Amino acid sequence: MARSIESDVAAVSRLEAVPTILRVVTETTGLRFSVVARVTQGTWTACAVHDEIAFGLKAGDHLDVATTLCSEVRDSYTPIVINHASQDPHYCTHRTPKLYGFESYIAVPIFLKNGEYFGNVCALDPLPAKLEEPKVVAMMKLFADLIALQLDAEQRQEATREQLLNEQQTSELREQFIAVLGHDLRNPLSSVLMGADTLLRAQLAERESRIVRRIRESSRRMSRLVDDVMDFARAKLGGGISLSMAPVDDLAVSLRHIVSELESAHPERIIRFAADECTGVLCDRERVGQLLSNLVANALEHGESGEPVDVQLRRTADSVVLTVTNRGAPIPPETIPLLFRPYRRGPAGHPRTGLGLGLYIVSEIARAHGGTIDVASSREQGTAFTFTLKSSARSEPEPRKLNAS
Repeated sequence: MARSIESDVAAVSRLEAVPTILRVVTETTGLRFSVVARVTQGTWTACAVHDEIAFGLKAGDHLDVATTLCSEVRDSYTPIVINHASQDPHYCTHRTPKLYGFESYIAVPIFLKNGEYFGNVCALDPLPAKLEEPKVVAMMKLFADLIALQLDAEQRQEATREQLLNEQQTSELREQFIAVLGHDLRNPLSSVLMGADTLLRAQLAERESRIVRRIRESSRRMSRLVDDVMDFARAKLGGGISLSMAPVDDLAVSLRHIVSELESAHPERIIRFAADECTGVLCDRERVGQLLSNLVANALEHGESGEPVDVQLRRTADSVVLTVTNRGAPIPPETIPLLFRPYRRGPAGHPRTGLGLGLYIVSEIARAHGGTIDVASSREQGTAFTFTLKSSARSEPEPRKLNAS
């Protein structure tokens, strides 16, 4: 498929991590102008800009590529680093630093997963700066890789979303889609997460660490979307939701860990957890954790932001009951029967952060366990999703198949 400059600029603009990356570049190097540039043989286009010196460029603006150093990076595929242009033996007479009025400059090429050259991550400043340190260049290369990986993942995920919404989708396309998700999206996302973890182990200031953590959480959110779609696609192909049943030493401990992870990902929200001791429960611990994670994510998205989300795990004589409750506008009664259909998302005008598969997968995990998932919603009591698992079961339930509808 042919690429266009406009589509590339739009693709970069959709990457949540890019503004954060450009801020970190500026704060770490001291260069007060940073940009992600799409560079071709004949064009230079700004895709994203962080400007603290009123340089005057914004996303979508163009420069004559022949007047930029980016053209040299494009031709050589190697970074350019300048500490002090007017004192540099090579660049003191070069027209570009004089034309754009900078003394310090760094540019690193961005290569997409297929090896295609995309453009550069650049930064510059009218004042000199010490940039020729290995850690600075290494950081810029890592950011270039992160942008390339997220760009590939974003573009592929957008394409797969369109495929999933296409009612004409064939079984062969679904098989290909699983392969894309399993390899072409998981691997880049793993690299993004690894890069973020590497940065967090460095000696970063608290503000920089907070920004990198945001990058990591965005990547984790994308990874969860991939997991949801893979579960859906596998089940649609006839395999059903797979389970690995075993007695769990203490289900409350496992689910408390899930809640702690969600609290870390949403520090601005309150998630309250109360649990009975639940030892020896026969279930798939990972799948029940996935069910809880999806229910809490749904409660955080649709509940009132100033209200807590309550998670309660109860043990009865013959059942284990897991309930997630949020406060906010009640769900209309006519909508409740539709909640567990695939691609079902919030009402028009409500922020949409997923593909609408979370509750569908919750219902399939419950059914695969031989359990039930129920919903009760009122203005007075809030909205409660309740998963009930019979604890007297002694054998693994037969795999359940997803409905084709």
